[in-house]
Amino acid sequence: MSIDDFEASLATLLSRLGHEFADPLLARLALTHKSYANEQVPSGGDNQRLEFLGDAVLGLVVAEALMEQLPWASEGELTPRRAALVNEATLAEVALDLDLGAALLLGRGEEMSFGRRRQSILADATEALIGAVYLDGGLDAARKAALGLLADRLSLATTGKLQGDPKTELQEQLQAKGLEPPTYRIADTRGPDHDKEYEVEILAAGQVLAVGIGRSKKEAEKRAAQVALDALAQPPEEGTT
Repeated sequence: MSIDDFEASLATLLSRLGHEFADPLLARLALTHKSYANEQVPSGGDNQRLEFLGDAVLGLVVAEALMEQLPWASEGELTPRRAALVNEATLAEVALDLDLGAALLLGRGEEMSFGRRRQSILADATEALIGAVYLDGGLDAARKAALGLLADRLSLATTGKLQGDPKTELQEQLQAKGLEPPTYRIADTRGPDHDKEYEVEILAAGQVLAVGIGRSKKEAEKRAAQVALDALAQPPEEGTT
C-alpha cells in the first residue's frame, strides 16, 4: 500500500468513526499490525498495546450501556449480552462496516495471505482504534465512538436478538428438546491453501440439519449453526407436527 492510498483510506475511516484526532499518530498506530512494524527500521511500534486498552474500554462502555438500558437485568442476563457485543466476530463485522481493512498497515506476508479479511486482525484493530480514541479524547469520546459503532447491535442485544455463540445456543436448544448435542463434519474444501474455503455440515440424530461455508472450519461451523438456529426459529408449516 502506498502512503497516498493509506492516507486516503485513513481519512475515509475516520470520517465514518466520527472522531477527529488531536494526535493523528495514535490513529495510525491503531492500524499498524505487528507484521508491518516488524519490517520497519526503526519500528514505530504496533497496535497491540492499544488493543489491550481498547478491549478494556469497550468492556466498560458496553457494560455501562447495558446496565442503563436494562435496569431489571441480572448479572447472568447481562453477561452474555456483553459477550455478544464485544467478541471477535462482532468486532470484525464492525470493522467490515467501517471498511477498516482498507486502512490497515500490514507486512508483506499478511498482505499476501489476505490479512485484510482476517477476522482476528480486524477485531484487534477495532479494539485498538477505540483505545486510541480513549487516549486522544478521553472516556466520553471513546464512549461516543464505541456506541456509535455498536448502536444497531446494542439494540438487538437489549431485546435478546443478538446472541453470543450460535454453536452453544444450538446445543442448548437441541438438549432442551431431549436431543443429543450436534456434531460437525467437513463436507468439502475448495480453493488454494492460502485462500481455502470450508463447507461444514451439522448432524443431529443422524440427519443433516444445516450447511455452512467459511474461510476457516470454525467460521463455517458457526455459520452452519446459525442456519440451523434460523430454521428452528421458523414456525412449523400447517399440517405438520
